Amino acid sequence: MGDAAWHEDEDTAGPVVRPYALTGGRTHYQGDEFDLVALIAAVDAPEPADDLHPAPSWAPEHDMILELCRTPLSVAEIASDLELPLGVVRVLLGDLLDRSLIQVRRPAPVAQFPSERVLKEVIDGIRAL
Repeated sequence: MGDAAWHEDEDTAGPVVRPYALTGGRTHYQGDEFDLVALIAAVDAPEPADDLHPAPSWAPEHDMILELCRTPLSVAEIASDLELPLGVVRVLLGDLLDRSLIQVRRPAPVAQFPSERVLKEVIDGIRAL
């Protein structure tokens, strides 16, 4: 009975790939570069793999990330666009970072922005003109 229900839903659900299959069983990336707001930008297109030199553990999702990151995106946006769990995206990003195919940028810390008092003074100065 449970088996029949699975086959009925399989046709409408499409292919199902477990997240660990995309990462080769890896569950996390060793670095701490990939917090939710880190901006990821593609650096260069990967060298095409051939039969003699296949790209190790290269998944179509790696290519999708590189395509998405032509314009810098946050880690959260990448995970959302790919509809993949955040942990899986971090592992895939780690693969790309290890190959120097992406650049990770941190957003400016809040302390570097002017205080609310300074902004109000600027607005008051503009109004006085």
